[in-house]
Amino acid sequence: MTNVVMQWGRRQAAEYSHGENRPLDGYLKLLGTYTTGVVGATAAGRLLGRRVPERIGPLDLILLGVATHRLSRTIAKDPVTSPLRAPFTRYEGLAAAGELSESVRGHGVRHSVGELLACPMCLAQWVATGFAAGLVLAPRQTRLAMATLSAVAGADFLQYLYALLQQRTE
Repeated sequence: MTNVVMQWGRRQAAEYSHGENRPLDGYLKLLGTYTTGVVGATAAGRLLGRRVPERIGPLDLILLGVATHRLSRTIAKDPVTSPLRAPFTRYEGLAAAGELSESVRGHGVRHSVGELLACPMCLAQWVATGFAAGLVLAPRQTRLAMATLSAVAGADFLQYLYALLQQRTE
């Protein structure tokens, strides 16, 4: 039975990829890791007697969105976090002020992790889920972290606005 399932999976991967090198096995492992994290956070919440809130308030939702944006970009693009991406990506140059351009390298799981770590939009789901779990497990600390990252995002916006206004006056 296992052999039949494996053959079916390989056939589906071959038909899906249409000759391209798509690391579906790596994606499955990442999905498994994500699911395990969500189940683990849920179990921890139950063990600690924490309840999921009935709703998320507007301020928490704004903080969650802005902090998710900022942390995802920091992980995926910041020069300081490049050592985290280095095993999975290759430096290509500067992309923007304070951001790097990198290409994904490797095969299988290594390639899949590289795609995740180099893509702020891909990371956002993982980061937002971590913050959501934090709001249940450690709400005060999570709100502080989200507020800090939101302040950084606001400062980034003001830096870009300042630079734009400076260019217009020159």
